[in-house]
Amino acid sequence: MSNFNRFMKANKVVRENTTFPATKSLVDENGKPLEWTIKPLTTTENENIRESCMIDVQVTGKPNMYRPKLNTSKYIAKMVAASIVEPNLYDKELQDSYGVMTPEDLLKEMVDDPSEYNDLVAFIQNYNGFNTTLEDKVDEAKN
Repeated sequence: MSNFNRFMKANKVVRENTTFPATKSLVDENGKPLEWTIKPLTTTENENIRESCMIDVQVTGKPNMYRPKLNTSKYIAKMVAASIVEPNLYDKELQDSYGVMTPEDLLKEMVDDPSEYNDLVAFIQNYNGFNTTLEDKVDEAKN
């Protein structure tokens, strides 16, 4: 096989879904926390989510001049919601049962313990590869 052929899509490793018990407040008949199914996001999905969370902020002292800024909490909520396969956060009946209208609001109602929400965010960020900082990569490159 030539080096070029190694880059063909047929040779690409498929990232599998995983599970995570997002909250202790939703349990099965034995009292065990329900496992939520998490999927990896693609680069395109992540870029689209990120772009949808950009806002224009006026530059101090410069009238009519703006710079883009990421609304971080909105981005994180959208990224996490987009990664969750089960439960289906886009299901209207499930949203109605919690009295919300968006997947992000539903997520925050279902996982309403701040510590559990932070654990879920950390798990999904890590699962999607956001687990090393630029400094970590620089240190690794030096060694």
